[in-house]
Amino acid sequence: MLQVILESAVQVLGILFISPLIAGIYENIKAKTEFRKGPSIFQPYYDLAKYFRKESIISRNSGFIHRNTPMIVLSLMVLLAFLIPVQPGYTVFAPLADFLGGAMLFTLASVLTILGALDNNSNFTAMSAGRSAIFSALAEPTLIVVFFAVAIETGTNNPYITNADLTANSYLFLSLTHILASIAFLLFFIFETGKLPVESNGLSELSMIEEGRIYEYGGRNLFFIKYSSMIKQYLLGSLLLNVFIFPWGLQAGLLGSIVDIPIMLLKWLVLIVLLVLLEQSIARIRIFKIADFLSLSFILSVLSVTLFVAGGFS
Repeated sequence: MLQVILESAVQVLGILFISPLIAGIYENIKAKTEFRKGPSIFQPYYDLAKYFRKESIISRNSGFIHRNTPMIVLSLMVLLAFLIPVQPGYTVFAPLADFLGGAMLFTLASVLTILGALDNNSNFTAMSAGRSAIFSALAEPTLIVVFFAVAIETGTNNPYITNADLTANSYLFLSLTHILASIAFLLFFIFETGKLPVESNGLSELSMIEEGRIYEYGGRNLFFIKYSSMIKQYLLGSLLLNVFIFPWGLQAGLLGSIVDIPIMLLKWLVLIVLLVLLEQSIARIRIFKIADFLSLSFILSVLSVTLFVAGGFS
């Protein structure tokens, strides 16, 4: 029991510490491909420290949901850090973990963020929340269906057992069901983490989605939101790596959980390079075309389940 607690602590602390570093490495490598010096890989740590030191100023028109959403969302991400298989060893909450529960927690965090944006009586954040709700109606079902596809393929809805099955049985990894589910999850990941190049993203108010939802947050509340976003990116990326793309290489045991930290960094470096190349090679799209992108992701996820149920294609 003590070893399980220690392995859980190593996994969760590793996630909390490395998440900002992954965000910094991504921005630095992206800048290099654009022939810019770019920010330091440790810049997210400086930004988070700056936000944490500042006082949170909240509009008097803001409601209870807007005021408390940042802390609740961060709490949900920390809880998910116990459930996502970043290492093969079981965490304290591993017996309670399943794909559907994890998908529901991710969805709950997104819904709360949207409700928080609507609860401060700001027209701009309400507009961004409305857009986000439309896109989430396609994105979140994709997440659930993809997890369902992997669960029925391996015969379990526990992500830790799924990771072990995929590692031991290469035929599962190479099945058409798994390949389609992997592509669908990759498309979902690109959108959910803001890697989809949207026309004038970050420069035009009409193209802001994620930044528009959190526009009214500042100080410590902004720290909670930004940190949650970094943890979410790391968790989803770790799922993509350890369940869908490359489930091998992780070590078990207490010492193995410590060794898994640099192993995950190496996996992430490869993923970051691929994501940067994809982002730089894809032409910028108009914001209303995001629905087409997410529709493709959802269709692929449904197709992966359909082929497995039909039999002969799994």
